[in-house]
Amino acid sequence: MNDFKTIFEDKDQEERIAKRMARAGLCSRRDAEKWILAKRVVVDGVTIDTPAFKVSNKSSILVDGNTIPEKEEPRLWRYHKPPSQITTTRDVRGRTTVFENLPKDMPRVVSVGRLDYDSEGLLLLTNDGELARLLELPSTAWIRRYRVRVYGRPQLSNLEKLSNGVTLDGIKYGAIDIKLDKQGPSNAWLTIGLREGKNREVRRLMESIELKVMRLIRISFGPFQLGNLEVSGIEEVKQYSLKEQLGVPAIKAENFGRAAPKKRTYHKIRDKKRNADRSRSQSRR
Repeated sequence: MNDFKTIFEDKDQEERIAKRMARAGLCSRRDAEKWILAKRVVVDGVTIDTPAFKVSNKSSILVDGNTIPEKEEPRLWRYHKPPSQITTTRDVRGRTTVFENLPKDMPRVVSVGRLDYDSEGLLLLTNDGELARLLELPSTAWIRRYRVRVYGRPQLSNLEKLSNGVTLDGIKYGAIDIKLDKQGPSNAWLTIGLREGKNREVRRLMESIELKVMRLIRISFGPFQLGNLEVSGIEEVKQYSLKEQLGVPAIKAENFGRAAPKKRTYHKIRDKKRNADRSRSQSRR
C-alpha cells in the first residue's frame, strides 16, 4: 500500500521540480520531465535542464514564461463521465474533452487514470498530480469495478479463464474479478473488477472470448463510488473522507501549510458560559 502521508506534509519542504510541477496540476511528472528537457522551465531566473533539480516554496518557477500555481492541499472530485468525451486536456481531432465540461470555478485538475472515449462512469479528478500518480499505481491495490454490457453469450468456462489472468498479443493481464449478472437473448451484463487497468483492458479481454463491449460503466475506484451521481455531475470528496481512505492522520493533514488551531476543551467552554450567566444575573440586581 502506498504511503500518502508525504503528500500532506508541510509545503515548505524541498522537492524535485518535476514533482512540484505535477503537484501543481500542470501536467504529469513524465510530461514535466519532457518540458524541462525542452528548456521551457525557468527557476529563479535560470533555465534548467534536469528534472532532478530541487526547489522550495520560495523558488520562483516559470513555465513558458508563466508562474506556476501555488501548491495547495490535495483535493479529490468524483466526476460522472458521459460517453463521447476524451480524457485529455486537448484533442487534435477536435473531440470534446472531459476538462471542457467542468464548472468554470474548478481549479486546475488532472485525471486519475483515464476512461476511453466511449466509456462512461466514475472518473476521479485531483488538483495534485502526485496524488493522481500514486492512486494509479497497482501497488495501491484498489479495485476498479465496471458494469459491462456485451453482445453475445458468455461461457462460464471462458470467464473463469479470464479470472485467472491471460496473456494477449504478448501483454500479460493479471487476475480479475468477473461475474455474469444477467443473460438476455443476445446481450449480457457482467461486473468486472480490475487491479491494474491497462489501456482498453476490458474491451481486449472481451474480444479474446468473442464478445463485443456495447457499454462500459466504471462504478467504483477503490473506496470511491459512482453512486447516484448524475451524468456530467461532479462532487468533491470531503476532506475528512479523503484522508480517512488514504490513511492520513487528520491532525497532520489539517496542518498543511497552516498554523494549528488553538485547542479548546469542554471545561473552558463550560467556564466561559458560567461566567456569562453570572454577569447577566448580577446586571439584573
